[in-house]
Amino acid sequence: MPTNTTSIDVNYVAHLARLSLSPEEQAKFAAQLKNILQYVDKLKELDVTNIEPTAHAVPITNVVRKDVVKPSIATELALKNAPQKANNLFIVPKIVE
Repeated sequence: MPTNTTSIDVNYVAHLARLSLSPEEQAKFAAQLKNILQYVDKLKELDVTNIEPTAHAVPITNVVRKDVVKPSIATELALKNAPQKANNLFIVPKIVE
């Protein structure tokens, strides 16, 4: 990959990430990006015709608990130290216009 294309890619990614890079940083990241893209090109050489696609290298399972209704804290106790409350609800400052 030509260096100027990599530099353009570095500048574009930096712009997307709202980063301001010095010329030295641009050159450093361009070289790193070039190395990464060379590894990707090397991976493209592998024959994966009989390899089943996977999302993870090892099987994973969901370990969340069952959704069971249980007794909870009483409303009065939950609101006990609230700076502001009304109709059994917390009153909080508006943050969205």
